[in-house]
Amino acid sequence: MAEVDGDRGPGLDDRGTRFGVARSEVEPGLERRRGGRDELVFTAPNGGPLRNTNLRSRVFLPAAASIGLAGVTPHDLRHTAASLAVAAGANVKAVQRMLGHASASMTLDAYAGLFGDDLDAVANRLDEAVAARDRTIQGLDGPAAT
Repeated sequence: MAEVDGDRGPGLDDRGTRFGVARSEVEPGLERRRGGRDELVFTAPNGGPLRNTNLRSRVFLPAAASIGLAGVTPHDLRHTAASLAVAAGANVKAVQRMLGHASASMTLDAYAGLFGDDLDAVANRLDEAVAARDRTIQGLDGPAAT
């Protein structure tokens, strides 16, 4: 469950659930923990959904400080996850879905600078395609295309 000032944030399903990326090593443990696909993984002491303000002040910030990361917020981890996904080659639509953004433009507004290297890679692939076409036309890579 994700909330913003008590309201469900954008990019959530009708139950307020955001599905993220989970590696196969994590999934079995999560299934055991929640008891079923539709159950919460982490709950408040009363069994209900965690509230961001309570979790952050009571659990997250003290835990971060205890390992020398005072001041790091859950949102900082979200940005880190997005940055790592882009560095791993994720496209903007994959990052959009991972973060639960309502649109790809919302994701690009926040993370466009991370996708800058893609332009060089696209230019290189276009150059390679043109060179391959030229070699084919010249008969260096087999019969010319008709």
